[in-house]
Amino acid sequence: MPELRKDPIVGRWVIIAHERARRPYDFKAAGATHPRSQVCPFCEGQEGMTPPEILAYRDPGSRPNGPGWRVRVVPNRFPALQIEGELEKRGDGIYDRMAGIGAHEVIIESPRHHVSTSDLAPNEVREVLWVYRDRLVDLKRDGRLVHGMLFKNVGENAGASLEHTHSQLIATPIVPISVWEEMTGALEFYNYRGRCIYCDMVQQETAVEKRVVLDTPYFTAFCPYASRFPFETWIVPKVHESHFENIPGPAVDDLSRVLHEVLVKLELALDSPAYNYIVHTAPFDHAGLPHYHWHIEVIPRLTKVAGFEWGTGFYINPVPPEQAAAFLREVEAATLRPGTSVRSESTEGRPQPVRS
Repeated sequence: MPELRKDPIVGRWVIIAHERARRPYDFKAAGATHPRSQVCPFCEGQEGMTPPEILAYRDPGSRPNGPGWRVRVVPNRFPALQIEGELEKRGDGIYDRMAGIGAHEVIIESPRHHVSTSDLAPNEVREVLWVYRDRLVDLKRDGRLVHGMLFKNVGENAGASLEHTHSQLIATPIVPISVWEEMTGALEFYNYRGRCIYCDMVQQETAVEKRVVLDTPYFTAFCPYASRFPFETWIVPKVHESHFENIPGPAVDDLSRVLHEVLVKLELALDSPAYNYIVHTAPFDHAGLPHYHWHIEVIPRLTKVAGFEWGTGFYINPVPPEQAAAFLREVEAATLRPGTSVRSESTEGRPQPVRS
């Protein structure tokens, strides 16, 4: 059973996950090449290599845990947190701890062996986003859980141990400290100005345009003013909403195009770097927040976080966001890498899941 332990100085919770020590490659030296299996457990036809699916978008007539799926959600075989059990909050001398209760799920984004979301057509990305929404709505019903973090690792340098395109969702019984810091800073701005800082950022970035990468009816993608990393890009909705799971259908359609185009631009411009993206959303146990705004942060892994950054919390970014955005704007995202293609996109209704 994993457990959660709280740092008494800064209030940061740490997951002690004994089971993940069994995960292959976790303790390989940096730069080591991980051998790739000839059989991918995430490819169609290999469903028996994963735990039973939690949710799948399937073709009519196909059976759970077999071929015929388009997007599939399964429990992580090496979970950071465990869904079974009670929280058992308790003290340990001056320290606080609780059982490592939560959910750790893998969203397999395609039955075909692609290595990035950019390999998918926008309509396929659209289904992935609907799955994100469906899983958050479902986990929100569990009173033990208070926050869901959706994220994607692409490439070994970004923490991916399997190359088949997939995302992950970890739901926790506490609000992660980075989310809490964002919410606190946004609340301070709201109390002082009476406005949402994220809404103000969208208005300012679209007005000055020099850091904007892409602007659409529902979203603005831009390199943030104080970018921590080269080519860091945020995707922020233009309509205020604190919770990703409340996203309406037309915004899902638009976001599928925006996310796809941003990722293709980054991969074309930077020669397919490792990257992470993270969906930042408000906690389950908070109603709609006027000061907080869900958004996606895309972070190419082009620089190393070293001693100065760890010791101070400062980041050193050698590429000004204005230059990064100008460079990305010039990339024609419709020019895909060899071997990929954009298929026609359907926006008729939303996909119907098959629950398992």
